[in-house]
This record gives sequence, C-alpha cells and structure tokens, in this order.
Amino acid sequence: MIWWEKLNRKSEFKMEIEKIESIIESMLFAAGRMVAIEEMEFVLEVSKKDLKKILDKMKEDYKAQNRGIELISLNNGYQLCSKKENYEYIYQIIDKRNKPKLSNAALETLSIIAYNPKISRAEVEAIRGVSVDATIYKLLEYGLIEEAGKLDLPGKPMSYKTTDEFLRMFGYSSLDELPELPRYKMDENHQIVIEELEENAEESESQETTEKTNKKEISEEAEN
Repeated sequence: MIWWEKLNRKSEFKMEIEKIESIIESMLFAAGRMVAIEEMEFVLEVSKKDLKKILDKMKEDYKAQNRGIELISLNNGYQLCSKKENYEYIYQIIDKRNKPKLSNAALETLSIIAYNPKISRAEVEAIRGVSVDATIYKLLEYGLIEEAGKLDLPGKPMSYKTTDEFLRMFGYSSLDELPELPRYKMDENHQIVIEELEENAEESESQETTEKTNKKEISEEAEN
C-alpha cells in the first residue's frame, strides 16, 4: 500500500500543479495586461518561490509546443502575448492606429530615458541638443514612459522613466537586458569618439601596415 499511496500523492500533486497553471493562464488572458506575481500569490495562496517555478515551466511549455502565444516576464510580473514572429499576420486584422509609430527623434529620446531612469526633460535636451517637449508628450501618450517623481534640484523638475509597456514592445524582461552601450571618450577637439571604432581602425591600420611590410619583404627576396 505504501507505493500506491506515494503514487496517489504524486498524481494529486501533478493535478494540483496543472490546476494552478490553468488558473494562471485564465487570469493572464482575462487581465490582458501584466499581472504582478504578488497578485497571483495573493489569489492562489501559493508562495512566490513555487509560483516562479510554475511560471518558468509554463514559459518553456509554450516554447516547446510552438504555440501562437508566449508567456513573458516584465520586471516583477507576467503577461500573455502573441508571438512577435507572427506580427506580419496579426497586424492585418487589428487596428493599425493602435501601434505607435515612433520617429527617429522619439526613438532617440526613448533610448536616453531607458538608459538613464529618472532623467529630467532638461537633461534629455542637453544630450540631444534640441527641445523634446513634443516628443516627451507623445511618449507619455503612448504609455512608453511615465513620470518618476520630482528631482531634488532647483525648480524641482519632473523626471521620467520607461514603463512595462516599453519592455513588452521591445521584447525585454527588464532594463538589465538592454544592450551594453559602446565605450566612448573625448578627443583633442572635444568630439565624442567611440573607443571600439577607434580600436577597430587602429587594428585595421596595423594589419594593413603588416601586409605592406610582408609584401615588401617578399618583393626584396624575389629581387635577390
């Protein structure tokens, strides 16, 4: 009887996990937004540690089954989304006006805010060299940035940061996944120089010099 009881307990545990997965799926589908893990923890009365294990398993299951939806993590929450690979088919049946069309100016401003959370409008303008009032307004309207509180500076300027919608739109789970910025320095003319580009140029120049030297040596040997 002992082995049978163990088998029953294992079967019951599996059914319980499947039930939780079913509830989570329904919850995320009905919400249509990012649901914080604390919300699920409160509703399901399951520990955060166990919830993360279940959610990670669900993410892998969606991938393995090649489903049309995927479970993504956003900061401290999760959301069900359609797969990015299927967008070309989806956009034909949805209202295209709902998708933000970002200009280069908007993308530049958004990038600056993403890499510098809690940055003020004046600081963004100092980096870009132009007014960003209209761009900030548009990004707020699209829900890609939000106010992050007033800074302890003269005039108490408002600061801004990116939102979970920004992460969802660009496919990141957190800002930690943003690509690393290239290293830069100021040259003698006080112009920004990307160190990686400079290193590549120096390497290319060194390689070219080596090739010329080798060709010269071969030519001299042939003459001798």
